[in-house]
Amino acid sequence: MLRISEEVQKAIEENKPVVALESTIIAHGMPYPKNVETALLVEKVIRKHGVIPATIGIIDGEPIVGMSEEQIEKFGQRKDILKVSRRDLPYVLSAKKWDATTVATTMIFAAQAGIDVFVTGGIGGVHRHVEETFDISADLEELAKTSVTVICAGIKAILDLPKTLEYLETKGVTVIGYRSNHLASFYNSDSGLNVDYQMDEPLEIAKAMMVKKEYNLEGGMLISNPIPDDSIISKEDIDKAIELALDEEKKLGIHGKESTPFLLKKIVELTGGKSLDANIRLVLNNAVLGSEIAVQYALLKHKNM
Repeated sequence: MLRISEEVQKAIEENKPVVALESTIIAHGMPYPKNVETALLVEKVIRKHGVIPATIGIIDGEPIVGMSEEQIEKFGQRKDILKVSRRDLPYVLSAKKWDATTVATTMIFAAQAGIDVFVTGGIGGVHRHVEETFDISADLEELAKTSVTVICAGIKAILDLPKTLEYLETKGVTVIGYRSNHLASFYNSDSGLNVDYQMDEPLEIAKAMMVKKEYNLEGGMLISNPIPDDSIISKEDIDKAIELALDEEKKLGIHGKESTPFLLKKIVELTGGKSLDANIRLVLNNAVLGSEIAVQYALLKHKNM
């Protein structure tokens, strides 16, 4: 029931490297036209590495794997696009809505299409003050059950990072630090928290993916890729902005799936746009690593055929 673009379908059939991309960053992560410009730039970076990008979104109730430039442009301009996770799919697909895929739903459709690598900015996780709200992102459950490797700049900085790592450990999700033994912290390169393993080359990561596949170990792997040094926002500055944003969120009574878009938008305001620039840079950086991993994984699959 997926509409896979001809280019993406051909690449999958010919065992060429493909990288999945989400559409929430287009519909809810950035203002227009920066959202469309960034989405197309990420695709361009992936193509430069000899990899086919597959941006995933839902149009008129149909999951699209490999959105066209025209579809991305429309996605970026529309104001009625919903942000959907696994629980929302029965409704939004049957109601023929336009919907943006989160990390969880992008993983679902990538796996169904046969795409093994997915690049995003940061994943969702356990929210701060979870003991009061019980707010835990469905991204974590999807990582536990859906076999797609996710390349990110760590867990979104607005979340409770230690609790999120504990949750991932409980669910058996391997967290790998790319050239670092510490978890990346989205706007900062080092959270001070240990990952499970450090791997220094894309080929190492591709080999781990292959072993997972060969032993039928369900679930994804999480690759933590630190933001480039020249785009880091200091921990003091970002923590201050996050606390102010969280205070306002509480006053306004915002919660659930509206929480992350509100907080990220507020942090952009509080940092004078620095967080938006950092977000764009880290996504592009993740696109490079994801492409390199996809290339190596495709080569390993070809050797094993």
